[in-house]
Amino acid sequence: MIAYFTGIYNGLISLFIGMGITFREFIKPPVTVAYPYETLTMCARFRGHIELIGDDEGKPNCVVCGLCEKACPSTCITLTSEKPEGSKKKVLTGYMLDFTRCSLCGSCVESCNFNALEFSKEYNLASSRKEDFIIDLYKRLEDKQR
Repeated sequence: MIAYFTGIYNGLISLFIGMGITFREFIKPPVTVAYPYETLTMCARFRGHIELIGDDEGKPNCVVCGLCEKACPSTCITLTSEKPEGSKKKVLTGYMLDFTRCSLCGSCVESCNFNALEFSKEYNLASSRKEDFIIDLYKRLEDKQR
């Protein structure tokens, strides 16, 4: 009989402790934002997808060495280039990123010795189509310079 009342007593104590915690959290201000109308500022160390870095003229810093493509464990980077007639260097013509395969490991950014890649601060990537996540970074850089 004593065990019965002890169980009821312990149950009531735990109920009041739980209700106290619930009440304290209930009166605190909310930590969420009204998403479509308000957005959060991303911290400086946020890693979005990669972006090409351009020089002052809008041309990419990439020299098409292919180290980023080789360093990528997900094989989500594809470079295309051409060598103009009479030129000693290759010229970048396309930099495709398959973001559906990217693991955001940063190996491509670390392996680039020419300051041609950085992480984007873009975080609101939502779509129902896979094609929207295959990004031509070279074209994005050209569009950004316009």
